Amino acid sequence: MKKKVTLLILFCLAMVQVFGQTPSTSDKTKTLQYLQGDGVYESGIMTFLKGFKGSIWSHFDLFINDAKALAAIFMIIFFAIRSYEMMAGDKQLEIMPLLRPFGLSMVILWWGPFTQMIAFPTELVANQTEEMFNSEQAIVDNLRVNRSALMLAVANSLYTFQAQTEVAEKESDTWYGEAWDSVTSTVKEGISNVVSPLLELKNRLTVGMQLLFTQLLELLGIWILRLAVYVIFMIQIIYSSILIMLGPFAVAASILPAFRDSFSTWIARFISVNLYSGIAYLIMYICGLMQEYALKSEISKYTELVGENGLNANLEKMAWFAGNGVLSFGTVIIVFLIGAICMFTVPSISTWIISTSGISSATSTFARSAGTVTGAARKAAGSFF
Repeated sequence: MKKKVTLLILFCLAMVQVFGQTPSTSDKTKTLQYLQGDGVYESGIMTFLKGFKGSIWSHFDLFINDAKALAAIFMIIFFAIRSYEMMAGDKQLEIMPLLRPFGLSMVILWWGPFTQMIAFPTELVANQTEEMFNSEQAIVDNLRVNRSALMLAVANSLYTFQAQTEVAEKESDTWYGEAWDSVTSTVKEGISNVVSPLLELKNRLTVGMQLLFTQLLELLGIWILRLAVYVIFMIQIIYSSILIMLGPFAVAASILPAFRDSFSTWIARFISVNLYSGIAYLIMYICGLMQEYALKSEISKYTELVGENGLNANLEKMAWFAGNGVLSFGTVIIVFLIGAICMFTVPSISTWIISTSGISSATSTFARSAGTVTGAARKAAGSFF
C-alpha cells in the first residue's frame, strides 16, 4: 500500500512539473496535443474507425453462397405452393407474383452494388454533416490552444505571486522578530493587519495541486466525450457489418410468404443504422458550437485575470480565482459532459427518421452491458487503490 501511495505522489509531482513549465509560443500547440490529443476528438482514432468500417464492409459476400443455396430451396418451395394453389383452383395464374422470387434472387447475386446503392443517400448525409463538423472543429481547436496559453499564463502569474509572498513572509519574519519588542501595541496591531493577509494570500496561492486537479478534470471530461463518440461509431460499424453479412439470408427468407416482410424490415434497419454517422456528425457539430461559446467565454474571463498578452495579472482577482480550489471556470468541462450525453441519443433520433424496431432495444442491451463492464472495472480499480 505504501508503494502505491508513493507512486501516486511521484506521478502527481511529475504532472505538476509538466503543467508548470513555460513553453514557447511555437510549442504551445504541441504541448496541448501531448496532454489532451490533437483535437477534441483525436483524428487518428476517427481515421481508424473509417478505415475499419471499409475493411469490414469488404467482407459483404461472406455468406453469399449459403444465401444463394437457401434462396434456391425457398424458390422451389414457393413455386410448389403456387402450383398446388392453381391446380386446386384456389388461385388463378398471375405473372407478377411469380417474378418476385427472381427479383429477390437478383438482389442476392448483386448484393455488393445493391448495398452500396441503399447506403448512398446516408453517405451523402454523413459527408455533408462531416464537412460542417470539420469546419467548426477547426475553430474549436484554435480556441483550445488560445485558452491553454491563457491558463498557462494564469498559472505562471500565480507561481510568481506565490514566490513573492514567500519572500515577503521571510523578510517580515526577520523584521518582525527584531522589531517586535520595541514597538507599541498599536503598531503591533497595524503590522498584524498587514502581515496576516499577506500570509493568507501565500497559503491560497499554492497552485501546484490545483493545476493538476484542473487538468485531470478537463482530461476526464474530454475523454468521456470521446468515449461516447467512439462507442456510437463502433455500434454503427458493428450493426451495419452484421446487417450486410447476414442480409442475404433476410432476402432469401422473404421469398416465402410467411417471411415476406423480412426484406423490407432489413432495408429499414440498414438505412436507420447507416444514418448513425450523419446524425452523430450533426450532433458533434452542434456540440462544437457549444464548445466554441464555452471556450470564448472562458478566454474572456482568463483575459480579465492576466490581460491580453498574459503579462498584466490582476492580483486581487487572481487571489479570488485561486481560492476556488480549481483553476477553471468549469464551462468547458460541463459542455464536454453534455456532448457525451447527447451522443447517446443518436439511435433514438435515427428511428425517428426511419421507423424500425429492434435497433433501440439492441442499443439498450448494449448500454446495459457496458454499464455492467464499467461497474466491474470500477470495483477492480477500487480494490487496486
